[in-house]
Amino acid sequence: MHHTQIAQRVFNTALMVDPAKALAFLSGLGPRITGREISVEGLEIAAEDQTAATLPARVSLFGDGLRRHQPGPGAHPFAVVDGIAVIEIAGTLVHRGAWIGQSSGLTSYEGIAAQLQAALADPAIRGIALDIDSFGGEVAGAFDLADRIRAARQVKPVQAFVADHALSAAYALASQADRIILPRTGAVGSIGVVAMHSDMSGALDQKGIAVTLLHAGARKLDANPYQPLPDTVRARITGELEELRQLFADTVAEGRGARLDASQALATEAAVFRGEAAVFAGLADEVADPVTAFRAFAAAPRGTTTPRGKGPLMTTAPEDHAQAPVPPAANAAPEPAPPAAVAPPQTEAATTSPEAIRAEAAEVAQVCAQAARLGVQIDVAEAVAKGLKPGALRAQILSDLAARSDAAGIIATAPAPSAVTKDSPIVAAAKQAASAKR
Repeated sequence: MHHTQIAQRVFNTALMVDPAKALAFLSGLGPRITGREISVEGLEIAAEDQTAATLPARVSLFGDGLRRHQPGPGAHPFAVVDGIAVIEIAGTLVHRGAWIGQSSGLTSYEGIAAQLQAALADPAIRGIALDIDSFGGEVAGAFDLADRIRAARQVKPVQAFVADHALSAAYALASQADRIILPRTGAVGSIGVVAMHSDMSGALDQKGIAVTLLHAGARKLDANPYQPLPDTVRARITGELEELRQLFADTVAEGRGARLDASQALATEAAVFRGEAAVFAGLADEVADPVTAFRAFAAAPRGTTTPRGKGPLMTTAPEDHAQAPVPPAANAAPEPAPPAAVAPPQTEAATTSPEAIRAEAAEVAQVCAQAARLGVQIDVAEAVAKGLKPGALRAQILSDLAARSDAAGIIATAPAPSAVTKDSPIVAAAKQAASAKR
């Protein structure tokens, strides 16, 4: 193994990876890189995480697995199941890796991009499934690949199947799919950036080794491993990481559209969300067994659509952009201006159709049903009577979950003031009916 190259990928560079997995990696390869054991102050490495760092590459859930070697002429560089290309995104994600699929527990962004391009160019491929199980990896190359996945949605349907982790850089990729499906124990999120600095000065002192660094340029030695990290350098690196976190959030928002905007992505503070909580927070679309969900995706006819959270989606039409209004015909006569004397302005309840009122009530009932599966009991009739809007109700549920010790890491964002102070159509209609009886 090329330990020098590995060290260059790990230290003094921004990473989008779960900290526990980074520590597990350091505990396994650290002694080979540095020649001695590595300890990280204030952080412990779980036994299962250290074991997971040495597990062999796994096969795909949905078919015969991705090929581990360059395929022969005419063969696909990915598994194909019922006309769906299965592109595996697993292990640690790295930039500038010259291979397809996994290699020693690593998956390269270039390899994923090559498979994506091959799937788009093949007329026999009806859709693309991203089979994701990764704790993240390098920043370099991640956002460019995310843009490619988002663009692919305009050509063929793309769905992300998480089994069981899509964290950090892996979530940046998953968020660009049309839909994200995860199992009950699946975890998504960790929208943040981390960097590690190794301080070898104490170890060198113990061995009686003095390192003299000769340099030209005031910042040439910034973050070198032979000296403690100065506060000024720490502040500069922290600022760069915050800029990358903003880019991360913007990228997620580009992929998720109205389901999760940049401010909501930043408000998660890199928390990890599991199962139904991920759907509530807008980081995922459906909780389902990945194998069953994949079969439904493969069985759905091309060009049909299903509302989000209700089942499979096989469509190339973007869903997160409102349809532009149709302009009037060029020869159409202009509409006459309203007369000066008109009836008093209608209230919101009067202008809201009964269909819209029933739709909101149904959405409130659906939110309450989802909350019950998370262990939060809410009376539907009481929620309707109080005029709670679906968005405000979801925020209330997330707040309840965040307050529990078994839901640590779930971040709730308070609803906008308009969502609380403004009457829902249901309440407004009830008020109008009561006034008419007086």
